[in-house]
Amino acid sequence: MGDVLGNLKPAPLWKHFEKLCSIPRPSKYEQQAAAYVYEFAKSCGLQAIRDEAGNIIVKKPATKGMENRRTVVLQTHLDMVPQKNQEVQHDFTKDPIKPRVEGDLVKATGTTLGADNGIGVAAALAVLEAKDLVHGPVEALFTIDEEAGMTGANMLKSGLLDGDILFNLDSEDEGELCIGCAGGMDVIATLAYKEEAPLAGAVAFKLSVAGLKGGHSGVDIHLGRANANKVMTRLLWEARRDVDLRIASWEGGDLRNAIPRWGNAVVTVPADKADAFQKKVHAITADIQKEFATADPGIKVGLEKCPVPAKVIDKAAGERLLNALYAAPHGAFAMIHDMPTVTETSTNLAIVKSNGGQVTITNMLRSSVDTKKTDVGNMIRSVFESAGAAVNTAGSYPGWQPNTASPVLKMLREVYQTKFGKTPSVTATHGGLECGIIRSNYPAMDALSFGPTIKYPHSPDEFVEVPSVQKFWDFLVDVLRQIPVKGSVA
Repeated sequence: MGDVLGNLKPAPLWKHFEKLCSIPRPSKYEQQAAAYVYEFAKSCGLQAIRDEAGNIIVKKPATKGMENRRTVVLQTHLDMVPQKNQEVQHDFTKDPIKPRVEGDLVKATGTTLGADNGIGVAAALAVLEAKDLVHGPVEALFTIDEEAGMTGANMLKSGLLDGDILFNLDSEDEGELCIGCAGGMDVIATLAYKEEAPLAGAVAFKLSVAGLKGGHSGVDIHLGRANANKVMTRLLWEARRDVDLRIASWEGGDLRNAIPRWGNAVVTVPADKADAFQKKVHAITADIQKEFATADPGIKVGLEKCPVPAKVIDKAAGERLLNALYAAPHGAFAMIHDMPTVTETSTNLAIVKSNGGQVTITNMLRSSVDTKKTDVGNMIRSVFESAGAAVNTAGSYPGWQPNTASPVLKMLREVYQTKFGKTPSVTATHGGLECGIIRSNYPAMDALSFGPTIKYPHSPDEFVEVPSVQKFWDFLVDVLRQIPVKGSVA
């Protein structure tokens, strides 16, 4: 056990989580984490499989007397979202996460913690390692690249898993049983531009937006937090109506599934309009800060003179870009009628980046209604095609339709009620879970998701509540003990 989390309970779970914190594992770079899981399983004498995608599957036999129980698949993802505060020096492909304990919370130091989905991975490893648990046959599925495209789940082939009960350990509210999630899709627009020299006598400014809360583009999208790309767009769109503004570069956001927390742009304006430009930006900034005083009170806008760039985006393309970004939708569109606290449809204007004669704009949209996902995708397409951009879609994945009549759901509710003296809530999430994708190749699986309480995932404010981890573990252990026999409905 490491030095930081060594006193936390349950000790086996926290041991594995602290080890995971020491292993760099941002999306697309999970190889070390996968190797750790594979070698650990082998060291426990268990069958371990690495499939073509890089997913790891581990199979553990039933404990004595439990051989006739249905096989359970414990499913988690190995990767984590790499987000950090701008002042923090951290290379997620090389540097370990530095966890710390604050009362009943575990946080990271200036970065995402990776409790999403590191706690689930640690729980699965603790089950595989345990000699004192009672359970039927268990399979652990550790997928790769969940956060950046669901690649592992999408490439998972039929025939590798024997289980017919799927427990996804990637939910983030202890006491909730999740039985459905939204589907998602990326809409990527590419706007070409010509590079030209700035106007004679122009001065240049660097505009920066920082201090935003950001957060998970599914779980937090309904909270009304600011989007750095939208803030920068508003500042420049309004300012350019008074001055002959040219955009030299734009970079905002870096992850499709995180609400963008920062942005930078370099612009030029005529020298005689420099004071007017600065006053306009400061005035609009004050308005924005007032508007977000409750939802996102830390917004900071910087504006400072910088060297005049050699090239800028041609004026026509710059105006088309600003108009399209201003018109592009962002945020929650609707809530689920039967679950009014859960977002039904949303979109995240996630990444804007100019480079080499084109600006690439990445939007991630989600909906639990496939036709609405298509509709919002067409809405985004119409905005950017009107600006002359080429638009493509990518990374589409299906939603997971709730089954309130699930006999396994009934069993889990009864176990929770007996153990904790209260009935767990049953809900769906606007975040993306892999259950729907996995079930497309394993349609007979009855799927549910549960986990500890994790707040502000996909942002450096992420934390996990320690007491909820113990409850999550105790619940998982009891559920495994009470899995029904093969051939039974429940």
